[in-house]
Amino acid sequence: MSVETQKETLGFQTEVKQLLHLMIHSLYSNKEIFLRELISNASDAVDKLRFEALSKPELLEGGAELKIRVSFDKDAKTVTLEDNGIGMSREDAITHLGTIAKSGTADFMKHLSGDQKKDSHLIGQFGVGFYSAFIVADKVDVFSRRAGAAASEGVHWSSKGEGDFEVATVEKAERGTRIVLHLKSGEDEFADGWRLRNIIKKYSDHIALPIELPKEVAAAEGEEKPAVEWETVNRASALWTRPRTEIKDEEYQEFYKHIAHDFENPLSWSHNKVEGKLEYSSLLYVPTRAPFDLYQREAPKGLKLYVQRVFVMDQAESFLPLYLRFIKGVVDSNDLSLNVSREILQKDPIIDSMKSALTKRVLDMLEKLAKNEPEQYKGFWKNFGQVMKEGPAEDFANKEKIAGLLRFASTNGDEGEQVVGLTEYLARAKEGQDKIYYLTGETYAQVKNSPHLEVFRKKGIEVLLLTDRIDEWLMSYLSDFDGKSFVDVARGDLDLGNLDSEEDKKAAEEVAKSKEGLVERLKTALGDSVAEVRVSHRLTDSPAILAIGEQDLGMQMRQILEASGQKVPDSKPIFEFNPAHPLIEKLDNEQSDERFGDLSHILFDQAALAAGDSLKDPAAYVRRLNKLLVELSV
Repeated sequence: MSVETQKETLGFQTEVKQLLHLMIHSLYSNKEIFLRELISNASDAVDKLRFEALSKPELLEGGAELKIRVSFDKDAKTVTLEDNGIGMSREDAITHLGTIAKSGTADFMKHLSGDQKKDSHLIGQFGVGFYSAFIVADKVDVFSRRAGAAASEGVHWSSKGEGDFEVATVEKAERGTRIVLHLKSGEDEFADGWRLRNIIKKYSDHIALPIELPKEVAAAEGEEKPAVEWETVNRASALWTRPRTEIKDEEYQEFYKHIAHDFENPLSWSHNKVEGKLEYSSLLYVPTRAPFDLYQREAPKGLKLYVQRVFVMDQAESFLPLYLRFIKGVVDSNDLSLNVSREILQKDPIIDSMKSALTKRVLDMLEKLAKNEPEQYKGFWKNFGQVMKEGPAEDFANKEKIAGLLRFASTNGDEGEQVVGLTEYLARAKEGQDKIYYLTGETYAQVKNSPHLEVFRKKGIEVLLLTDRIDEWLMSYLSDFDGKSFVDVARGDLDLGNLDSEEDKKAAEEVAKSKEGLVERLKTALGDSVAEVRVSHRLTDSPAILAIGEQDLGMQMRQILEASGQKVPDSKPIFEFNPAHPLIEKLDNEQSDERFGDLSHILFDQAALAAGDSLKDPAAYVRRLNKLLVELSV
């Protein structure tokens, strides 16, 4: 062994310690995945070398035949995995093998529950790669040298997977990385060629470079040990270049796990080859679960980009819009240059064409999932619905298509479940209904019990109930769907169109005319608190509600703007009252102006509370209410 210099012992990052403990215990039932993860990392390292060598061919150092080798030693109880890829420097080894440098780490740790089964799913979502080695090994040695570095700049990293690791500088003749796993007691099954061959065929057949195992042959005359020959055990061709008819579902699933570093199967996938003016292949996947950094818009995202099967970029963001940032996959183009950069991608007209086509392909895949697998789509919506709601604002060309994929809670649905699509809503709309009615609010309970829904309940009209913080913003970009316009039932002067009979409209006009005197008295009493006072057509049970002006911001948008530190324009609500309610009748007959004013303000404040708003002057409300209670008790 080479002499080791500059040897030091360093501590693992806290998160790594927790992750190692969890993996060793939670993933024990599926321990063979360690080999898949290590081969996947080795494949990435070879891809990176291949790309860097385009501009620096000297990095190949004469060893242009790129491959991965897996070997074992039954007597020493070791499994060794070696690649001749990009390799690591001493600093790389400390950074990559001692810390988890991934956004969402803190979130990930918060979600861990101590339940091994649940936590193994979370670990899978987060992606663990190298650390899976400790599932079967009680000690791991890593020998590596960065391509282009001198042989004397090799690094030896070693750890028993507990609190710390050792790192030293060593001599290493070849570039790349060699990982030696010292198997735990009871894990000898992995020091076996047949077992390793089966794992590679099962999980890594799709890897697009040779994975070799030693093949024992008879010893030559005079030799004690048989000579070792290497044989390729995987198919070693890029999966996306093969015809779809030749690829099994299991192969698609394993390829997804390789590129996404996910332990779970994808929800759906789409494999396509485009020929003609543009030539490219794409393989796109919808994950089953959302990653922890999904809502960090600056987090790494995008497809793996290949140019003529040569890996170019790991997270090429230019091929899909931001609201589809959860999509994983590969795009392989024949029309791009091998030295393409992120900056060039952003300006290339070819990319615009590919982005448009790939976006439609993803939306078609989701439409198919929603139609054929509604239960699966429910799961998708639960995980990715909020991100999909960013779509109409970002992707005007596909607004109608995205709107068809949106799901909402409704007055006809189960308790708060977002399962109602717009197509389904329109299919069961009332005869003569030419609008899509919705109501936004903070919570499902608040909107479900809102006085704004009273007339809709009476007439049996379904209303969509929108409670996500993004919903009001979303609806500002959705004006219509399938020719039917959206109507916020809490905004403006409600017009039910054909759903109101001529008799109803005429009766409403007569009532409004008869209450003109009360309208004027309420305007005087409420003064600057309101923009307008009018007789309501929305109410059947409640005495009063507050409506929002047609052009005014709703409560959700106000809160979003205030939270971001932006100035919110002033606006006043419209006070609507129910002329048939006993409280309004008493108010109409009240002779005392002072008492009329107190009662008017109490009704106004109650309407604000029913709408989920906070009171401008809670003390004044309590004072007026107490005064009224005292009068009633005398």
